[in-house]
Amino acid sequence: MDAPTRALPPVSLDDAGALLGLAAQLLYGNGQTTRNVVERVQQVGRAIGYSAALFPSWGQLIIRLVGVDGTKAEKIIAFDSSPVGVDMNKVMKTVEVLDRVSTGRLDVRGAAAALKEIARLAPTSTLRFAVLAGAGAAALGVIFGDARPFSLALIALSAAAGAVLRRFIATRGGAALAQVLGAALLAGLVAAGAVRFLGVADETLLALCPCMVLMPGPHFLNAALDFAHLRIALGQARFSYAALLTLLICVGLIAGLSLGRQSLPAPGPATITPLTFDVLAAGVAVAAYGTFFSMPWRALPIPVGIGMLAHASRWVALDWGANAPLGALIACLIVGTLVTPIANRLHFPFAAFAFASVVSLIPGAYLFHMAAELLAVMDAGSGGDVQLLMATFVDGATASAILLAMALGLSLPKLLMESLVPTLAGLAKGTGNNVGRREE
Repeated sequence: MDAPTRALPPVSLDDAGALLGLAAQLLYGNGQTTRNVVERVQQVGRAIGYSAALFPSWGQLIIRLVGVDGTKAEKIIAFDSSPVGVDMNKVMKTVEVLDRVSTGRLDVRGAAAALKEIARLAPTSTLRFAVLAGAGAAALGVIFGDARPFSLALIALSAAAGAVLRRFIATRGGAALAQVLGAALLAGLVAAGAVRFLGVADETLLALCPCMVLMPGPHFLNAALDFAHLRIALGQARFSYAALLTLLICVGLIAGLSLGRQSLPAPGPATITPLTFDVLAAGVAVAAYGTFFSMPWRALPIPVGIGMLAHASRWVALDWGANAPLGALIACLIVGTLVTPIANRLHFPFAAFAFASVVSLIPGAYLFHMAAELLAVMDAGSGGDVQLLMATFVDGATASAILLAMALGLSLPKLLMESLVPTLAGLAKGTGNNVGRREE
């Protein structure tokens, strides 16, 4: 965020509004944190001769432009935009264009044309998407204790088929809600079919692992950051969207199993995976999520290395007697501390980068078991076993505690750096906490 090195020619209100609107839509709609989007719009606005203020909400961005050259010119522009996508490549390229504008190396019209090209960039290829989805799901199977090659192959095939189905639904105009519902339904059907026709004795991980790669972690994390900056309405909207995606994953999984006349078994005793296999599998899972978020190949080794370090620290913490939430907190504090300056340096959205590094910690298994147990409680009625209700409560409480630990562990280092060393967090010097107040 260097100061302009060369003065740009005068920019009209219309051109300034078009540029800032395109930039805000690309950043906001592809996973960048709200505070960084607002700060970036303000910085570029100053560079082109305007005082710019961005007011984000779910479904709309409003930009207020005021001339800073003594004129009274003012313009308020509204854009339709919802923060439902995650594309790290688009965010990276958008920030690079805006940096060139801020330092006077690119004029406004050239920048607007470049941003339009970025908006048209294709996501990760379907082949890479499917292969890495399968590899990531199989890696989660290893982390959760499944070392059987046949079972891991089924997990990989199920997740890869789900990834292809998601892309097919997307090409037919289906939103993310339909995509995750379809993929989870397919995972449930595959798991049920494996039991009925292939003689698989335990379909638990075969059902769960392909669904865990669908979890909307970046949306949960961005919601936590919005809450921390007192953007309550936007945080609620983000959280509700992430919760709805999670609910549809649970519905799809249970429906698929039910159609195959199967149910999700009760969780058995935890299996401890050897440290070496655990860490290596975590690296594969991180690479898979980096692919989901369209991270360039050359950047993948960084989150992979961070994720492996984080998982090793969690494994050691659990080996020393820590429970699952505490282990997740320790790992996420390490990731949050490392990712904040690195994401800023590489121009990647923090939430996607951070979550990709800790994807294997997401408590999807607890959430899916809780959903299945709630259904069993409903079927049992008032005469059901109270232990089933207790199991539902324990799984729900454990999942909530792990999610809270992950949100705190990832966001606290970023929030501290924003306050103490803002340049490390991607903010301009002297922003302080006033930016968060003005954005409302």
